[in-house]
Amino acid sequence: MSFQNPHAFMSPDFIIRAAALPWELKGVKELRRQVFVEEQKIFDLHDRDAIDDIAMPLAAISTFASEADAIVGTVRIHQEHPRIWRGSRLAVSHTHRRMGRLGAELIRLAVCTAHGRDCDRFLAQVQMQNVPLFKRLHWASLREIEVHGVPHMEMEADLMWYPAISDPFAGWKTLSPKRKRTL
Repeated sequence: MSFQNPHAFMSPDFIIRAAALPWELKGVKELRRQVFVEEQKIFDLHDRDAIDDIAMPLAAISTFASEADAIVGTVRIHQEHPRIWRGSRLAVSHTHRRMGRLGAELIRLAVCTAHGRDCDRFLAQVQMQNVPLFKRLHWASLREIEVHGVPHMEMEADLMWYPAISDPFAGWKTLSPKRKRTL
């Protein structure tokens, strides 16, 4: 393998945690713009809305030499009503979608975080192409809806499969399939 092109190497290890540092928050915003404005063309300029004022952004962070490098995935969560939480704006960089597990790890962090905050129900409006992933992750389909002109499925997580975590900022490192994930 040649390292003359730094973009040719893709680390199989990622950090999954709540975004807090300025560069992480900037990366979350930029990734959402890339996915929802440029790629999917759901929004014209940006996808920011009032939920961003109360939501907790979560991130999948690529690593280089075991150090945090770039935001390559994100989702946001918020408490919609007492004990009812919602996830939205799940996005994975097109360069990292073939990794196949970043979306699942972000979903797991989202639901486990809400569960650790006394969540009784966790809901999401899921784009139709992502419904099979959510079903594999123990989510139930509730009803078909349209969001911003795009077909979605309202879905609910089975909280039995998502243990409560108290500190999403600690997160975890997800490793290549040949290595073990650590909390």
